[in-house]
Order: sequence, then structure tokens, then C-alpha cells
Amino acid sequence: MEQIPKPSNLRWKILRQALLWKTFADESQSQSQEIINHISRKGKENQSFNLIPCQLHPISSTNSDVEGLTRDVCYSYSLPTSNPTHNLLLFQRRDNCASISDFEICNKYDIDNTGLVCPWPSEEVLAYYCLSHADMFRSKSVIELGAGYGLAGLIIAATSEASEVMITDGNPQVVEYIQRSTAANPGAFGNTIVKPKLLHWNQEEIVTLSHKFDYLIASDCTFFKEFHKDLVRTVKLLLKESGPSEAIFFSPKRGDSLDKFLEEITEGGLRYCILEKYDERVWTRHEQFMKGDQSWPNYEADHCYPLLLKVSR
Repeated sequence: MEQIPKPSNLRWKILRQALLWKTFADESQSQSQEIINHISRKGKENQSFNLIPCQLHPISSTNSDVEGLTRDVCYSYSLPTSNPTHNLLLFQRRDNCASISDFEICNKYDIDNTGLVCPWPSEEVLAYYCLSHADMFRSKSVIELGAGYGLAGLIIAATSEASEVMITDGNPQVVEYIQRSTAANPGAFGNTIVKPKLLHWNQEEIVTLSHKFDYLIASDCTFFKEFHKDLVRTVKLLLKESGPSEAIFFSPKRGDSLDKFLEEITEGGLRYCILEKYDERVWTRHEQFMKGDQSWPNYEADHCYPLLLKVSR
């Protein structure tokens, strides 16, 4: 029987392939996918829960580094708005196209590179939740933290008639993609003001946004424990003090990282409630994956299923 390589060896091979993506452009796609499927926490085509219909949208290949390939792709998401044919365009980096410069930027800004990899499952669930509860954001000011490619924030802007949606991330490369997606959807946001913004949770600039927002949303932002204190401080600073305001997080447990974050919330003088079963469709998909649905072969609840965390004063 052929021995399956250790996960650590597979991860190094994926990293090598990503960094040398030009060299591996002609490598067998089936072989690459077989390697990734052994260890990946993502579902196929980045649509792990398959909650919002989307498909690849053609874009210009004028910036191709390899014939037939670009570093970017665009997805078209079908949204149930007053215009039934309305689609939301979202630009992102192609899979396995990391470069050394990406990690240099991470070191410069003291950030991780996860937002540049793909829209993660928790972001998809957050976007779907916001789409299903669009009425709660009507005429409200909303900020998304650690937005990655900003799917949830853009969907709120396109469907809820919010007064303002600020979509932020600490990675300048990711913010450039959000800006590109915002510009690619003219007229989609109606009177909603959409502001992509570079924002770090420990920078003084956050003070200029003090108590400005009715809602704060975030997904997969609680994994790194070293950022917990800054994140709680940011939540307290950004949410409005007068009237009801709330932060909405979607995060898997990921060992004890979520529990540690809950401790920081309590120490910060905030209140929270946490829900495991918050949407019937998401829960059904979760149960299918737990029973072995092969569209997500390495699904584990601890790492993959996002819990709903609501935080308030």
C-alpha cells in the first residue's frame, strides 16, 4: 500500500509550489489537488458551505505572468435583490500564487497572510448571515474588521440600504482588492457609502473612528491569541455608546483560541452570547460534512464550523 506523506511534508510542498507558481504552471492539476485535499481545510472552489451561488467571471489577462494565467480571478455572486439579475463582482488572488513579496509585506505590517489566500468559510457564512438578515442593517453604519476580500461587507452594502459600510483589513494588498471590487460594482450600492480602508487594531488612527458604528462584523479574527486584547479594545472603541450596538463574529473554536477570546471580552467589560445552531441551512451542511460529504474531505468542526458570537456593551 502506498504510504501517504506526512501533513507537514505536504504543506511544505504546497508552499514550494505557491512560491514557484510560474515553474509549476504546467504541473498536473489532478496531482496538485490530490496533495491539497489531504490537508486543506477549504472546500472545493472556495465555496465550502455553498451558500451563495457564484461562478468565475472572465477578466482581462493583460497582466499575465504566464500565458493563459493571471494572478487574479473574479467571481460573480448572484444576490437576491430587487433586480433579479444583479450580480456582485469580487476580485481575489488566484489559488497557489503567493510570492516572497507577500511575506515581506506581512513582516512590515506585522500581519498574517491569511486574508490574501481566499475568502475563508467563516467569511462565507458571515456573508450569508448578513444577506439573510439584511433588514437589521438598514440605515445603520457598519464596519467589517479583518475583512480579507470583503465579501460580507460588500454584500451588506449591496442588499441592506445601510447608511455606510467601511470594509477594513490590515493587509494593504487585500485592501487594494477590496477597492477594485468596489469600483467594479458601480450602482450596486445605491445610496450606501462604501469605504475600503487599511486599518490595524493597534494603531492610533482607530481613535478617529471612536463610537461611530452601529454594527461591527468580523470572521475568523480570533485565531491569533496575540491580537485578542487589541481586538477587544477595538470593538469597545468602534461601537456606538448611545443606542443599541453590536459586534457580530463568526469563528470556529480552533482549540482554545475562541475560549481565550471570550475571556478577554469579559475582562474588557463587554457582554457576549454564543450560538452553535443559528441557521438551519448552515447547520444542515455542517451535519453533512460531519457524516463524510467528500466535497470537504478534511472537515473538522473545531477548525471549520464557525460559531456565532454576539458582543455588546
